[in-house]
Amino acid sequence: MKVRLQQRLQAQHILHLTCNKQCIRALSLSVPRSSNSSSTPSAPAPATNNARWLSDIKARIGKCIMFGMSRDQTQEAATVMKAIGEEWRALVAGREGFLVGRKRAGLLRQAVVWGEMDRMEHVNNVMYIRYAESARVNWAYNYAVHIDPEHGKEWMDSVTPNGFGMILKSMRTDYKFPMTWPDHISVFHKLSYLPSASESSFVLDVMILSELHQRPAARCVEDIAVYDYLKKRKATVRPFMLKAFEQTWAEQEAEKVRVEKRIQEIESTVRDIERATWDRKDAIEDMGGSR
Repeated sequence: MKVRLQQRLQAQHILHLTCNKQCIRALSLSVPRSSNSSSTPSAPAPATNNARWLSDIKARIGKCIMFGMSRDQTQEAATVMKAIGEEWRALVAGREGFLVGRKRAGLLRQAVVWGEMDRMEHVNNVMYIRYAESARVNWAYNYAVHIDPEHGKEWMDSVTPNGFGMILKSMRTDYKFPMTWPDHISVFHKLSYLPSASESSFVLDVMILSELHQRPAARCVEDIAVYDYLKKRKATVRPFMLKAFEQTWAEQEAEKVRVEKRIQEIESTVRDIERATWDRKDAIEDMGGSR
């Protein structure tokens, strides 16, 4: 076997082993640059609406491997792959303000079952509405148990016809691609804006993530009305809700800043690897043959 092919296979093997060992070294920007790297423009900041950002990063790492990587470069690439493998939900959803932790998720790795598909052999559109509905109930349950247990009973009652409840006033769903079985989904809700004490409704944004494809399968916008079941009329957003929503809004905004910074770190590391491998004057793709 040719020497160059052996080097490439060795780099792929090291990358695989490093990812499996779950290395915890932080992302480093220490990848050596080629002599002409200063003349190469930096990659633009990632677009917020790029749903394929994760797959693009993986493809960019793959291209670097095709041009040959040193052991240090392979370690850097493995660190990037580990990071996106562990943090991908936050990188996709968190950058928009969705809180993806277990105490915030509406549904987390919920199995898609065969019977949820229709004769067109993809998950029926109605199922996405049900996913969002189930996740919304769990969203309220999370407030009752994890976020605002002091008002746990009120939060639990909000999804029942007892006292003040939350009623779905309207809903819009945008389908991104035809999801199929087998797959798993994770569903997250976030406040679209911070409601005021005078309002009788609020709006939630919903992201339904395909775990297999690691990108949104659908997005929803839910307009939620607060209703007094005892008096049979609309009511304003309750004070305990407003207080909890203020905390949630602050966490959403902080998460967007945190994740965007993390994405820039990953982008910078990948760009450094590119400059040190294929994006240089003397770069030659390693096809495994003689030169």
